[in-house]
Amino acid sequence: MEPPRTDHAPAAPSSTGTSDAAPDPAAQPDAPRAEGDEQTTQQHWSPFAPPRESEPTTPPNGHHVVSPPTQQHPAVPAENPYPQQSAPYQGQPYQPAAQWTPEQPPQWPQPPQAEPPAPPAPPMPSPPTSPAPNAPQSPIAPESAQPYLPVPYSDQMGTMDSPAVTADDFARRRTVVPTKPVANSGARAALRKSTFGLLSLGPNRREQEIARSTDAVRRNFGGLRQITVVNPKGGAGKTVAVLMLAMMFGQRRGGYVLAWDNNETQGTLGMRSQQDFHTRTVRDLLRDLDHFQGPTGRVGDLSQYVRAQGEAMFDVLASDESATAGEMLTSQAFGDIREVVSRFYKLIVVDTGNNVRAANWQSAIDATDQLVVTMSARNDSAETAARMLDHLEQSGRRELVREAVSVVSMPAHRKDLDLPAVQRHFAARTRAVLLAPYEKLLDSGEPIRYSLLSQATRNAWLKIAASVSEGL
Repeated sequence: MEPPRTDHAPAAPSSTGTSDAAPDPAAQPDAPRAEGDEQTTQQHWSPFAPPRESEPTTPPNGHHVVSPPTQQHPAVPAENPYPQQSAPYQGQPYQPAAQWTPEQPPQWPQPPQAEPPAPPAPPMPSPPTSPAPNAPQSPIAPESAQPYLPVPYSDQMGTMDSPAVTADDFARRRTVVPTKPVANSGARAALRKSTFGLLSLGPNRREQEIARSTDAVRRNFGGLRQITVVNPKGGAGKTVAVLMLAMMFGQRRGGYVLAWDNNETQGTLGMRSQQDFHTRTVRDLLRDLDHFQGPTGRVGDLSQYVRAQGEAMFDVLASDESATAGEMLTSQAFGDIREVVSRFYKLIVVDTGNNVRAANWQSAIDATDQLVVTMSARNDSAETAARMLDHLEQSGRRELVREAVSVVSMPAHRKDLDLPAVQRHFAARTRAVLLAPYEKLLDSGEPIRYSLLSQATRNAWLKIAASVSEGL
């Protein structure tokens, strides 16, 4: 009978080939340990623990160097590249990865070889629009253009980008929202008033045209403007056109309009306008011009030389009404007077004489922003106006003629009138040709009473004024 045999776990072979086996402390948990016995279990290694004097330090390249093993401390194991997948500690003693012997030189781990640098990117071709000869190309390619993505507004106060919102955005609240237009005249206006606004119809075509013309007259011209009314033929309606245009601009724009009679001798603008408390003319203003050229000149003082037109809301600077008053006005006199009146008025409507060779007539044409050619429907008046346009074109004022407005005043009877021929001729030479209806109050030769004008005359001259304002 064989003696009983005790089974023991096979000892792990060492790297040196010996058969000595180290005792397993995990397999014998109850075995007593002597106080003097030296602990043979390897201490757990942590990458955060400070290095001991006998342990190798980490070189600058980030790789651990395995030092030759000694009897006191075994070699430091290599780091596990997969720490989360490593097997739990089974209580087996640590086996060194390599054993140094005198016959074998130590094998030091080599740092990983750095990858060869990539060749530089080819230079970007320069744009064909701006070639740079003999200029070195940059080896760095430009960054790719990123698409613009809108940034939504933040719901938190104070997080919005300050340059995105300015005071102008807040000031736009002052913009007046236009109201819906309603009829103010005719049967549609009567229906709206009778139903107390329950039935509100829009304006008809005629009322819409009046509203558009009024807006055109009221617009800002951006500075001083001069309208010059011309025709060498007497009785062509120049004075009436000056007064009616000044009335339309004055009533719609609220004043600052001057009607100036630039006749070289004796004009009729002062005779056809409303009279004032004085009878001073342009010659009186020319005599006292030094008072207005300095800092002491005031608009109140100028009222002693111009004639206010009351409800028409414009002023008249009349010419000398005496045929034997003295010499004619010169070009220098016209320039000095215009320099003074331009300080107090925004719009000047100039009435001219019958002599196209006069110096003040030529000076008025040179200062013109919008030319108005008036004529009656008769052939002699239209032919005189056509010859005057020839003179202006030959003297280098072709563009002024092309932008001119022609106004044809209709007589009481259209018998024996060749109106289509007049319209065709001036439509080919000027910007617009408009008709002024006959008005007995305007044909009487008396001072015009503006409140007695018919509505048809007012609407016609408002349309003419709107066409004139397009050239200002």
